[in-house]
Amino acid sequence: MDLVDLVLRKFDGRPHRQVTARLLGEDAYGIWLATPRGTTVTYHYGTRPTGRTKVSAVRLLPAGKWWMAMFLAEPAKREVYCDVITPLRWTGDAEITVIDLDIDVVRYRDRRVEVEDEDEFEQHRHQLGYPPEIVAGALGGGTELREALVRDDEPFATHYRRWLAQV
Repeated sequence: MDLVDLVLRKFDGRPHRQVTARLLGEDAYGIWLATPRGTTVTYHYGTRPTGRTKVSAVRLLPAGKWWMAMFLAEPAKREVYCDVITPLRWTGDAEITVIDLDIDVVRYRDRRVEVEDEDEFEQHRHQLGYPPEIVAGALGGGTELREALVRDDEPFATHYRRWLAQV
């Protein structure tokens, strides 16, 4: 079983969130990681330093994309939770680092799609000085995600289920 540390940082380099996941494999959509129910997540914000995942999930990290997706098992109310990020970088033999760019795109089980934390993006865009290419990548990634989730494009339709079944 290959373990991979997924490290999320903020644009200024400070830690944001970290989880150790099991590498399931890679396909045309990207790298698939498993986080079974009870997986420890370390948070570097808020009042809880660590937590445990409430449901099993698979995470998709596509190469060169400005987003990553987490597909959640039932009974989670959210079906898909996506973070807008900088494209992934392998920062060690078993470590992937991304920069969290605040915007999240969520699809609920009732098929409703919502874009969250755009206000946080705007605040950090100015406060942390996001350069134009980061702003363009983040906004483009958010739009791409929203459209794909609304249209139910793959891998958001059924493809992810074969990976989730392995968790």
